[in-house]
Amino acid sequence: MAGVISNVEVVQSFKKALQNLSEKEQIVMGKRLGLEWEKQTLQNIGNSFSQPITRERVRQIENSGIKKIGRIVKTTILWQIQEKALELINISWGVIVKDKVISTIIKDLKLEKNVNVSIIEIVIQSDFEILKSKPKLGTQTYFHKTKISKHLIDAIHKEATKILKRKKDVMERKDLYQAIQNRFTGKVNLEVAFIDSCLDIYDDIVKWEETLIGLTRWKILNPKTLKDKTIFVMKKEKIPMHFVDIANKITEYLWESVKVNTIHNELIRNQEFVLIWRWIYALKSWWFKPGTVLDVIIQVLEKNDAPMSTDEIAQEVLAIRNVKKTTIYMNLQNKSVIERVWRNYYQLKK
Repeated sequence: MAGVISNVEVVQSFKKALQNLSEKEQIVMGKRLGLEWEKQTLQNIGNSFSQPITRERVRQIENSGIKKIGRIVKTTILWQIQEKALELINISWGVIVKDKVISTIIKDLKLEKNVNVSIIEIVIQSDFEILKSKPKLGTQTYFHKTKISKHLIDAIHKEATKILKRKKDVMERKDLYQAIQNRFTGKVNLEVAFIDSCLDIYDDIVKWEETLIGLTRWKILNPKTLKDKTIFVMKKEKIPMHFVDIANKITEYLWESVKVNTIHNELIRNQEFVLIWRWIYALKSWWFKPGTVLDVIIQVLEKNDAPMSTDEIAQEVLAIRNVKKTTIYMNLQNKSVIERVWRNYYQLKK
C-alpha cells in the first residue's frame, strides 16, 4: 500500500539511486533534471564536456542511466511512483497522456505542487514495462505499455478524424467510439477506454463537456467571434432564447462579460439567427422560420389546398415555432387574412 511521501524524500531517494550510475551518466541526468545544476538541453550538456559530444550521444547516455535506475527504484521509496503509474496506465488500457498521469500521482501521493516533475517522469520511464513517446508536433507526450503499438494509436486517431470530417459536426463519444470499434472488427478488439485514452493524445481532437467530441478547428468548440459564441451557447442550451439570457450564458460558460445590446445587434444582423417571438431567437439551422406566428400560420395554410383543423394547424406551427397553443388559436381569429369555413376548420381568406 502506497503512503504519503515528501518532496524531500523523492529528491533524496533519486539522488541515492544516481550514485549507482557512472560519473558521466550522473552528470547528464543531474543536468537534465536540474538537481545540482540548472536544467540544460541536450546540446548544452554535450558542449559542457571537455571533449564535446553530440546530442544523440547525450541522449544515449541518458537512456542508459534511466535503464539502470529502473533496476534500483524497486528498492527505494520511489517504487510508489512506479506502482501508481502502472495502475493508471492499466486503467487506461495501456496508454495515458504524460501530464495526466503525473498530475494524478502528485495528487494521490499527496506530493507538494513544486515537486520536481522531471524526476517523477524519469522514475515512470525507468519501469521496464513502460515506454515514453518521442516529441511529435500536434501530439501530447504519453506513456504506454511496451505491448501497445504506436501504429495502432495513430490508426485510431486517423479513423476518428475521418469520421468526424465526414460528419461535419460534434458527435456523442459513444457513437464515435462504436464506429471506430466497428472499423477495426476482425483485426483487433478495442476497448472504449483505450480509444478514449488514445484520442487524448492529439491536439486536433477536443472532448466537449462530458459526452461530446469533435475537431479543435471547429468554431463551435473553439468560439472566437461574438457570433460563434452566441451559436455555441444556443447549441448548448438547445432551445430558443431571449437575447438577455444569451448574454448571461456567454458569461457563465465562457467567462466573458458581454453587453446585452451588443448581443442583440449581433442577432439582428446575422442570418444564422431567426427572431421567432418578441426578443426570442432561434438558430436558422433548427428550421425555425422568421416572422410572427401569424406569418407561420399563413405559410402552413398556403402549403395545403384544403381547409385545416385547428389541431392540424397547431401541430405544423409547433414543429417550427416554440409557442403556446393559445397564441396560435388567437392568431387564427385574424379575419383579415384567415376565415373559418366550418367548426374548427380554417383556410386563407379568398
